[in-house]
Amino acid sequence: MQLKKKERLYVTDLIDEPLLSYPNYYMLSYSMRKNEILHDAIIALHMYDFGHYSRPESYEAIFEAFERGGFAIYKERYVVGYFGGKMMYLEVQGWKAMPVTRDVFSLDNWLV
Repeated sequence: MQLKKKERLYVTDLIDEPLLSYPNYYMLSYSMRKNEILHDAIIALHMYDFGHYSRPESYEAIFEAFERGGFAIYKERYVVGYFGGKMMYLEVQGWKAMPVTRDVFSLDNWLV
């Protein structure tokens, strides 16, 4: 069995001068590197441009965004996706399972 190779997606490949410079890359699979919806979320996060995002009124709105193939922004620090029944956040080394803390349940921490 061959493992899918992850590659670096540099933020500067998406935008010339990001306002948020760390992390400067993300390790992603080939399909995720080509995902334009993910690119939009990364650009919004690194440019602090949340104009087309809004606070959800309920948890259903977050999961509706996931069902449409979209990504949410958590605490204006992380891009969050939903894969295989798990909520995952994007960090330098790739997607990580999101820990369930009290903060997760506060809708003020989310943008969809």
